[in-house]
Amino acid sequence: MASSRKAFRITGTIVEPGESATVELQLPPLYTHTELAMPVHVLHGRKPGPRLFISSALHGDELNGIEIVRRLVRLKALKRLRGTLLAVPMVNVYGVIAGERNLPDGRDANRVFPGSERGSLASRLAELFMSEIVRGSDYGIDLHTGARHRKNLPQVRACLDDPATLELARVFGAPVILHSALRDGSLREAVRELDIPMLVYEAGEALRFDEVGIRVGVRGITAVMRHIGMLPATKKKTKKTLTPAIARSSSWIRAPASGIVRSRVKLGDRVDAGDELAVIADPFGENEVSVRPNFSGIVIGRSLLPLIHEGEAIIHLARFEQEETAEETVEAFREAYE
Repeated sequence: MASSRKAFRITGTIVEPGESATVELQLPPLYTHTELAMPVHVLHGRKPGPRLFISSALHGDELNGIEIVRRLVRLKALKRLRGTLLAVPMVNVYGVIAGERNLPDGRDANRVFPGSERGSLASRLAELFMSEIVRGSDYGIDLHTGARHRKNLPQVRACLDDPATLELARVFGAPVILHSALRDGSLREAVRELDIPMLVYEAGEALRFDEVGIRVGVRGITAVMRHIGMLPATKKKTKKTLTPAIARSSSWIRAPASGIVRSRVKLGDRVDAGDELAVIADPFGENEVSVRPNFSGIVIGRSLLPLIHEGEAIIHLARFEQEETAEETVEAFREAYE
């Protein structure tokens, strides 16, 4: 019996119910006249349901999400998909090719949304993504990593004042949920203007695959898809689901001096005010300075560079109302995934 559901149309491509396709959104060519396109995996379920977009590599050097999308679209569970999944492994194709965070015009793609057809290269890319992928979607998940030479504990960042978004963040299952204010020109701000609940998932570092971060990302997305009715609930008995720890604020601890830094903590560690997080020494070993925070928290990000200048960020600490509970959550996460 033929499905009564309508086909999905995107840039002239028609995807029938129960089918999938890889669609190319045409981008401005390189100055070599080489054609360029943004790839989009379109999975259109046989039965109606929500439309979810997954975006990755908005910053061209943040690669974890590319592998998350690759593994996601290969899952057998998607044969029972309801609704429509739009998975974009590389939004900033230019940056991925060059191994750079920004676009060739030097702009950060995550600061120009919602974009403009007549704007800069970055702005035109943003407008294309908004018009073809975001508008019409019901939910969104944007995949990121730490910046270069920085590594992040798997975490979800979202506006937790919205109950629907907070619920999705809990369901995702990362060990930490961090309340994050909207930034001007960000994809998250543009999506919020359309009243679409959206999560930002952060894990690992730029230009590297992080296996734990990838696995958490794939499981988190599928958990969200089950929660919103795009996938059937699992019948397999699983271990007790971790309850994420929620942080309302965070701060980077900065170097009080320049020199060679030796970290005393790792991602996920709980620290108290006054604890020694790192030691900075001069190249001759004559002077050492301790790095100590004036508040307690859990390490959710850290610099990987052994050489540091005064004022540079070293350790990212998140503040929790119940630090003991947060520590237990992170510890349980380590045992489950590592």
